[in-house]
Formats: sequence, structure tokens, C-alpha cells
Amino acid sequence: MKILICGKGGCGKSTLTALLAQSMVRKGCNVLVIDNDESNFGLHRQLGLDLPQDFLNYFGGKKELGAKMRNSFSTGDTVRIFENKWEIADIPEDYISANGNLSLMAVGKIHDFGEGCACPMGVLAKHLLKNIDVGSNDFVFVDTEAGIEHFGRGVEEGCDALLMVIDPSYESIRLSEKISSLAEVAGKELYYILNRAEGESKAILHEKVPENRILGSLPVLESVFRAGLLGNEFNVESEEIDSIASFLMDLKNRGINS
Repeated sequence: MKILICGKGGCGKSTLTALLAQSMVRKGCNVLVIDNDESNFGLHRQLGLDLPQDFLNYFGGKKELGAKMRNSFSTGDTVRIFENKWEIADIPEDYISANGNLSLMAVGKIHDFGEGCACPMGVLAKHLLKNIDVGSNDFVFVDTEAGIEHFGRGVEEGCDALLMVIDPSYESIRLSEKISSLAEVAGKELYYILNRAEGESKAILHEKVPENRILGSLPVLESVFRAGLLGNEFNVESEEIDSIASFLMDLKNRGINS
């Protein structure tokens, strides 16, 4: 099952991605995390892994893939990146950082001043997700950049379900309305995770977001905050996270899968 995690900047997407991935591994699943946020350089630390080199380099880097894209646009041809379907085990080991059943790959990062836009990374992410075949015990979590640009790039096409992280802010509430409409057009199941929502703010979010689509509400976890601040691996077991992981496993077993 391939699950894309989205939301506004700072809402906790990477935190949720890491915690869910670790929970799934504890439940015996084989988990691949795809870092699709070109501006985030901390997810690997939360997972206790090294940052792998950009998968973009496998295809010659941003300039070469960008040239291939421009050529296809000029000729009217469809961009073709992969010749065959891949399983998780087929991803070249030079572009994977792993520990047991937990693996991480990074589509690409912004490294240099003036290097240009991230469009080739978005195209690669879209094709990568559509190309990966997942096994019966596989889960793929995609940590996206803030906002909704990935919808414009069509990255969601290759995913089975979407999780939106909502923090106690007006911006998150408004964004949830937009993402809901985009997910409906894309034909994807959308669920919400409330983060750092306690007391009155939690009650307000439950009024503003469809109740039957809320999978859980995460309180402020001091151990997670401290580990994130220091760049340390998360080593946290949470009943809320484990409950969300169990829901996703049940969702997969009920056949909502590619």
C-alpha cells in the first residue's frame, strides 16, 4: 500500500511519517519511506538512518532529466522514465538507506543556490510511485513538501490513500477544504490526523473537519519534540500512532491497494 502524507508547512508531516513507519516495522511490515520534500533535511535523522543520495542522480541528475522532459514536451511524446515495474527490492542500493525492514530513499534535494526549480523531482516522484509494485507485506509512505504543489504535479496518481496532518491553525483548516476537493477529483481516499491538538483547539478541529475521516489526534509528545530538536532518532511508542497503523493495515487487507 502506498500512502502520501500532506499538509501545511510545520504541521508535523515528517514527524507523522517517521512515527508511522517505525510503528509499521514493529508490527512486522516491510516499510519504504520516500522523502519527496526537496527542502527537508531532517527526516532521515528521525528514522535513525543516513541520508541517501538523491534518486535523481540515477537518471543523470536534474539537468539531464529536465532536458528529457523538455524534449518530450516539444515532440508531444509522453515522458518515459522507467522501462519495467520495480519492487522495493529492485531499487538500487546506492540510493537506499536501510535498517532491517525500514528503508529510506530521497527523490531529490535543493543543494545549490540558483540551481533551478524542483519540477524534475516532481515528475520523477510521480513516475516512481506509479512504477513501484508493493507486496502483501509492503507499505510505502511518501513525505511531501508543504502545500498542494504535488497535486498539481500529479504525484498522488500512484498512491492508494492520502493522510493530511492538521495542526490547530486557520491555515490548516482552509487547506483541508482544498485538499479534500483535490483528493475527490483524483479519486483518492483522504483521512485526517490532528496534531498537537488539545483542549479547545481539538474540539474546534473536530467541528471543522469531517468526523468520520479523522483517524486520530496526537497530543504534544515531549520526547518527540526533544528528539526532533536535537536531530535524534525517534524512539517512541504511541497508542495513537499504533492505532492509525492498525487502521491502515486493515485498509490494505480490505483491498484499498494498487
